[in-house]
Amino acid sequence: MSDPLPPGPGTPGRPGPRRRGSTAPAVVALGGGHGLAASLSALRHVTDRLTAVVTVADDGGSSGRLRRELGVLPPGDLRMALSALCDDSEWGRTWRDVLQHRFDGDGELREHATGNLLISTLWQLLDDPVAGLDWVARLLGARGRVLPMAAVPLDIEADVLGLDPADPGRTVPVRGQVAVASTPGRVAAVRLVPGDPPVRPEVLRALQEADWVVLGPGSWFTSVLPHLMVPALAAALHGTRARRCVTLNLAVQPGETDGFSAEAHLEVLAAHAPELRLDAVLADPVAVEDPQALADVAASLGARLLLRQVSLGDGTPRHDALRLAAAYRDVFSSTYGDVQEAR
Repeated sequence: MSDPLPPGPGTPGRPGPRRRGSTAPAVVALGGGHGLAASLSALRHVTDRLTAVVTVADDGGSSGRLRRELGVLPPGDLRMALSALCDDSEWGRTWRDVLQHRFDGDGELREHATGNLLISTLWQLLDDPVAGLDWVARLLGARGRVLPMAAVPLDIEADVLGLDPADPGRTVPVRGQVAVASTPGRVAAVRLVPGDPPVRPEVLRALQEADWVVLGPGSWFTSVLPHLMVPALAAALHGTRARRCVTLNLAVQPGETDGFSAEAHLEVLAAHAPELRLDAVLADPVAVEDPQALADVAASLGARLLLRQVSLGDGTPRHDALRLAAAYRDVFSSTYGDVQEAR
C-alpha cells in the first residue's frame, strides 16, 4: 500500500537526510526490550538520524497474547523502542505514558499495554507493519524510526546445558523467547524459526545508508544474537560501509549468560557470526574483570575497547542515558584516547 506519511525532513518518526554542515551520524541500533530502549534513550541525544531495528520473537505477556490471537508481530519491544524515542515535551511524554500504560483488574485486558493494542489496531487498519509504526512515531514526535527485524514473527530455539540431572553435559532444546530467557540451564547455542525470514527493504536500506551500527546492550541470546542469524540482515550488516559498535551489558543475566565474562559475550558473537568485524566495543569498567583480556578479544574482531562509566552508579545494572550518550559521542568521534582508561 502507499506510504501514509509525507516525505521529507522534519516528519516525526522518519530521520531526514543529512543537513548541510551537519555532523550527526546516521545510526542504526539493533536489539530489543530494555537494552535497546537504553541505547535509544542515549543515542537520541547524539543524532536525529536514528533507526531502531527490533527483534520480533517475544512470545510472552501482552505481546504473546496478541501474536497468538491476531497473528501479528509481537508489538511489545517495538512499543518500548518508540517510547524511548518520544519527543521531550509534554505532548511526547504524555503519549509515551499512554503507550506504556498497562491495564489492571481481572478482565481480559489485564496486563495488556495500551501501546500494544494501538499498534495492533493500526496494523489491522493499514495492513502494513512499518506504516503502523511510523504513525505511532508521528504521534509521539519520535526522534527516529522504529522497524521490525523481520516481516514475520520469529521463534527462538536454544540448546541448553544442565537441564538433564542424569546427564548435565547433554544439551536439551528449549523453544520460545520467554523459555530461553528464563531457563535455569546454560544456553550453548540459539537459532531462529523460521531460519530465513523475510526482511523489510526499509531495514536493509537503513543499514546501507548508516554511518554506525550499534549492537546491544540487551538479552544476549534472545535480543542481540538474533540479528546476526537472519541471513538477509546478516548479509546487510556484513556488507554495509558503516562502522560497528557492540555495547556490552552491565551484568550477566540468569540463565542466558550466567558465569559469562565480558570477553565471553564477544566470543559468543564471533561463534554465531564468524564473518562479523567490529570497530568498537563499549563497556563499563564495573562489568569488566580483566580489561586486557577483553581488549585482546575485541582486537581479534578488529575493534578497539572503550571503557566508560555508563551506569547510574547506584549499584543497579541500569544505564544512565547521558553518560551513555557521552560514551557514544566518543565512539563516533574515533578519538578514544587511552581505550582502557575509564572516565
